[in-house]
Amino acid sequence: KRSLIQTIGRAARNLNGRAILYADKITNSMRIAIDETDRRRAKQVEYNKKHGITPKSVRKAVRDIIDGATSNAAAELARSRIPSGEVNPITDPKLFAKTLKELEKQMYEHAENLEFEQAARVRDKVEELRAGYLKG
Repeated sequence: KRSLIQTIGRAARNLNGRAILYADKITNSMRIAIDETDRRRAKQVEYNKKHGITPKSVRKAVRDIIDGATSNAAAELARSRIPSGEVNPITDPKLFAKTLKELEKQMYEHAENLEFEQAARVRDKVEELRAGYLKG
């Protein structure tokens, strides 16, 4: 039921998105997912009416989306820099290996959980760390 709710919810984020469920009979999981989707939709429609919101599609070029993801990753990397006074993994081989292993583990966990944007951010950190280590 959770997977169905998530899948239907993702389709609902698109202005004309639809989720078509094929089956010989409606299973309990399907009924729960459909009921939950209807409940959420009614709540959203009520909220939109109350606040005068008309749903519309976001229009962005693919390049804008890619640039945004890249700049977000760079900003997160800048925030995650090691504070002064601490050992720098770029100059300490043991810390470099440990940090790299931890980041790669995080990246794979994000990917397994279908959190691809977070996985990409961690991947960018790994690449930055490797590049810095190779330069140093």
